Amino acid sequence: MSSYRNQLPQLNGETLLTDGGLESTLFFQDGFELPEYSAYLLLDDDEGVQHLTDYFRRFLAIADRFSLGFLLESVTWRANQDWAERIGYSSSQLDSVNQRAIEMLLQLRQENEKAGCPIVVSGCLGPRGDGYVVGSMMTSEQAAEYHEPQIRSLASGGTDMVTAMTLTYAEEAIGIALAGQSARVPVAISFTVETDGRLPSGQPLGEAIEQIDQETGSAPAYYMINCAHPTHFGPTLTGASDWRSRIGGLRANASKLSHEELDGSEELDSGNPEEFGQEHRQLLDSLDHNISVLGGCCGTDHRHIEALCQSVFASRLD
Repeated sequence: MSSYRNQLPQLNGETLLTDGGLESTLFFQDGFELPEYSAYLLLDDDEGVQHLTDYFRRFLAIADRFSLGFLLESVTWRANQDWAERIGYSSSQLDSVNQRAIEMLLQLRQENEKAGCPIVVSGCLGPRGDGYVVGSMMTSEQAAEYHEPQIRSLASGGTDMVTAMTLTYAEEAIGIALAGQSARVPVAISFTVETDGRLPSGQPLGEAIEQIDQETGSAPAYYMINCAHPTHFGPTLTGASDWRSRIGGLRANASKLSHEELDGSEELDSGNPEEFGQEHRQLLDSLDHNISVLGGCCGTDHRHIEALCQSVFASRLD
């Protein structure tokens, strides 16, 4: 059951930790096949559910050590109609698995939440198309219609919020924000960016955020950046402006490679966890506003999140 839908703690001064690159960890490190990178398939058997539960517990333990709240992100990044059709999943199966993904996280919250360290449950959405390449673009109206069924499934499951990850252009984000309004659930919008800090569509990040806020009445609860290295987006975030202050979360890649280079790589580039932590400390020190959600994306695992906490939150251990 939703606990924070009407008052997200990350909007009220709380810093929440989150996990690393779920799909890259499951595929490259844990040996799961993951057709179409569909992590939600693990929810279809008891062994898979246990593996996912153990995965999240690793990160929850890190948050507990540093006295941080946590954002539990569901394993539903690929659980939309187009991607599910490729592996033979029906609409009814999708509805069920989106709700079951949230139910698993609600159980984890019940078992792990402590006073002063809130655990927020978020339903994860991915783009209709590829996470690196724009491809066919929808209008905002088409995007709202497309993503609304998954958002309503996640909301029915009891999620506190929805986070749309690895988006590549503004119109899809607008549609998701509007669909979230219709379902009465808060939405965070997370873009990926290229090495120049621009969206894969070519639009500057700041212009995209301003466009979305203008066309939706600032509907997103906040914005995030994911699936890019800190050196790719760090310079874009430096300086004071209204749109920069709307960015509330970062989930960076371990690798400094471009999206094109990552797509062509057959091995996981895990970078250097200690360097990953130091780069976040330097970046956060340079910003004019606080970031309320911190975690990782492709190539990151518990080592990177531990190193991030050691660099950024070491004072909490005193």
